[in-house]
Amino acid sequence: MTQHAPLLAVQEALKKCFPVVQEQQSLWQSTLKDCGPLLGSLSNLAEQLQAAQALRWEDVPALRAFPDLRERLTRKQLAAGDAVLDQLGEKLAVLLKVRDTVSSHVERVLQVYQQHADSIDISDILKASYMSPSVADMLEWLRDIERHYRNSYLKRKHLLSSVQWGDVANIQGLPSAWDRISEDGNQDLVHDMLLSVTFFLEE
Repeated sequence: MTQHAPLLAVQEALKKCFPVVQEQQSLWQSTLKDCGPLLGSLSNLAEQLQAAQALRWEDVPALRAFPDLRERLTRKQLAAGDAVLDQLGEKLAVLLKVRDTVSSHVERVLQVYQQHADSIDISDILKASYMSPSVADMLEWLRDIERHYRNSYLKRKHLLSSVQWGDVANIQGLPSAWDRISEDGNQDLVHDMLLSVTFFLEE
């Protein structure tokens, strides 16, 4: 093995990993976009449910002939809400797959680095150029990206698992709570890091 072979092995592993991240980021973003209308529907259903519960049905003469109407309407609204939750569950499963795919590829890169770390001069690990960030930076970025997906997924999973039809106010606030996760998690992080390795990947 030549002197530069260990460094090249790590760089090749990085060049294989970042395109996977790019692909998975596109899937992540499109899935989050799909969730928006579903969360809006859930919020609207919660509002309708609240309105139906607040209505004094006995004061509406036209409704007195249908004593079970309130119960049937509530049942229908809850069924519609559960259907939307099922769809959101499917989207969450896609986000989980993205998280796991990125994690497995990042782990592979770190394994390659650990195998060759003793054979690579520290100055080569820290060396950066106009065309390429340092290997040290890129390894750190991959760790940050992996952490980003892991934390964001867990927060979204926790948010959806907190849905209780008895707490309609919480459900009405889901769209804004979902958006806050993106804002708190620096939604441009992956995009910015992928941009930083553009020239490196073209070498």
